[in-house]
Amino acid sequence: MASHDETLITTDLLVIGGGINGAGVARDAAGRGLRVFLCEKDDLAQHTSSASTKLIHGGLRYLEYYDFALVRHALKEREVLLRSAPHIIWPLRFVLPYHRGLRARWMIRAGLFLYDYLGGRKLLPASCSLDLTRHPAGEALKSVYTTGFEYSDCWVQDSRLVTLCAMDARARGAVVKTRTRCVALQRRQDHWLARLKESESGREYQVKARALVNAAGPWVEQVLDLGQSLTSGHRVRLVKGSHVVVPRLFDHEYPYLFQHHDGRVLFAIPYEKQFTLLGTTDIEVNEIGDKTEIDSEEIRYICEAASGYFKQTVVPGDVVWSYSGVRPLHDDAAGNASKVTRDYNLFLDTREAPIVSVFGGKITTHRRLAEEVMGLLAEPLGISTPDWTASNHLPGGDIPDADYHRFLQTCTHRYSWMPRELLRDYTRNYGTRVSMILEGCDAMEDLGRHFEGPLYQREVEYLMDQEFACTADDVLWRRSRKGLFVSEATARDLDDWMGGERPDLSAGKL
Repeated sequence: MASHDETLITTDLLVIGGGINGAGVARDAAGRGLRVFLCEKDDLAQHTSSASTKLIHGGLRYLEYYDFALVRHALKEREVLLRSAPHIIWPLRFVLPYHRGLRARWMIRAGLFLYDYLGGRKLLPASCSLDLTRHPAGEALKSVYTTGFEYSDCWVQDSRLVTLCAMDARARGAVVKTRTRCVALQRRQDHWLARLKESESGREYQVKARALVNAAGPWVEQVLDLGQSLTSGHRVRLVKGSHVVVPRLFDHEYPYLFQHHDGRVLFAIPYEKQFTLLGTTDIEVNEIGDKTEIDSEEIRYICEAASGYFKQTVVPGDVVWSYSGVRPLHDDAAGNASKVTRDYNLFLDTREAPIVSVFGGKITTHRRLAEEVMGLLAEPLGISTPDWTASNHLPGGDIPDADYHRFLQTCTHRYSWMPRELLRDYTRNYGTRVSMILEGCDAMEDLGRHFEGPLYQREVEYLMDQEFACTADDVLWRRSRKGLFVSEATARDLDDWMGGERPDLSAGKL
């Protein structure tokens, strides 16, 4: 039975949704001095924002659909984000084999030329042609692929990016509540009243906010339905994207972009040292549940597409893990799901208390999206502070000169007692905050309980104290991908240990 709390929390901005857009908006708003309250019905990044291809990229294939504005904006953001979080974002050189019979060579060259210069590239090297009979990436490919191209994009630890935005928001005064659902909304002339419910305790309370940002992703329309006669006049189009992880298919560090005969593209990316990430699919769905899963046809599609390029045949039995997410795209009436724009659309309604509804978007453009939301709310909320996030680091990202490799060398000397791969894992995930995890440690025994694989007690405690982690899944699949290296029995033990250590933990008390 839910307990009704008469607590009334007053804030300037209520953000509903703890994916990348919601966390980005909360961070930006808190940094401008607004009182911010963010609620998320599950864990941070539990859905779409942890189910991406894990790239900060302009979207090379969007050039075919003449979506030049999106590509340009995303390419500009690529360099901004690379500077702000060099521990969880780093450059990659993609290999695109030339496939006779698909896109013409001149078309690919023209697209890469635009990709190089459309966003004012400064930090990353330009594209070039490849002789795959000599390049390391050619060895894993079928002999028919003799030439190709190489171009730059960036990797991102996607769900960690969301968490870092939420951490920065909290550090700047925001309240961040996970596992807290908005169950009712009332709109008044000058404020919103939202009833929130904590999933574990059943506790309910109210938040009074001057403005509302609906960043619920696939659930954006359901949030609108909570308010009487509340509508944006726009529709969300739900497109499922799935990925699979298989044992490593090649020994080098170059990721691939493959063309497919249906006009789509497939990524094959080195993943967690021992694996290869393959994806993605585009399947339109009519509804969304609490969990989205890949189906057998998607697995077959991905495996067959990859097998068309690699010497080694990829079969469904190779899949060791898969994940799926639903992209909440703005319905632009495109006939093909893969052609629906990935750009975001923001809709401001000021008929009474203001609300901004977010449709669509990419993880790459979340920071710019947040700035635009603040621009829309500037007049209703009297915001006069300037944009600030482009020149500020995310937590752990204050690495001198954004030089991760030099930072790793420094840490290797400082923590010489740690195995290099474990230290690399810590520095990649936590950047300069590795010192918080390892404070007072001089030997492996100081890391506490060894759960299994690369997972130790000190890291789990940090994730619980600093990064809103409440369950084993939070730790193993969203704050990290260590679930690939531990057994189900260990995951159960971790859940029990976390529950025993911090039974009341839920991302901050009121």
